[in-house]
Amino acid sequence: MPTLEDLKGYAERATGLRRPGKRKAMDFAQARKPHTVRFKDDGLIPNHPRWPLVIYRHAVSFDERHDPAAEIEDLFEANGWGDTWRNGIYDYVHYHSQIHEVLGIARGKGRVRFGGSKGRIFTLKAGDVAVLPAGTGHQCLGADNDFLVIGAYPPTGTYDECTTVEDRPRALKSIPKVSVPRKDPVYGIGGPLLKMWRKVK
Repeated sequence: MPTLEDLKGYAERATGLRRPGKRKAMDFAQARKPHTVRFKDDGLIPNHPRWPLVIYRHAVSFDERHDPAAEIEDLFEANGWGDTWRNGIYDYVHYHSQIHEVLGIARGKGRVRFGGSKGRIFTLKAGDVAVLPAGTGHQCLGADNDFLVIGAYPPTGTYDECTTVEDRPRALKSIPKVSVPRKDPVYGIGGPLLKMWRKVK
């Protein structure tokens, strides 16, 4: 069943109201040094064998004329990351074995653990963006009532959700096969994500 945020998003797309548009959305990307973390396989969550989680702090600036969620959606879509959604982050640990994922924070703040039970906890705030290579465990441990996340995916790959040890054999085979995306979801073709994910062996 669609949430209020979903309905708001549909209305904004239909009317164009409070949306910057893909071309204008690129202006809201702020140059930031990426923070990277690599996680080991913890026995349940494989994480990615080569590529790190990438966090851009305060990567998106907001203009009061636009809906923050729409700004992030248009920015991600301008860089080829689609199938966007508006929600929170699940409160149980899970990962995607056949696709990468980007999470942009439109509102509020939340404590998110990446990498599984032996991973690290980060507080993500409005304007932050986290880019998860396939296999990266993630789980929301607590959040403000108004915490709003925009998720999106590159055009190659298939969405799946893995949560159990039974998912591991297939996941271990599929995670390394997920290709490098053509564009960084925030900074586009020249963004640092592509260099970091290509050069890490």
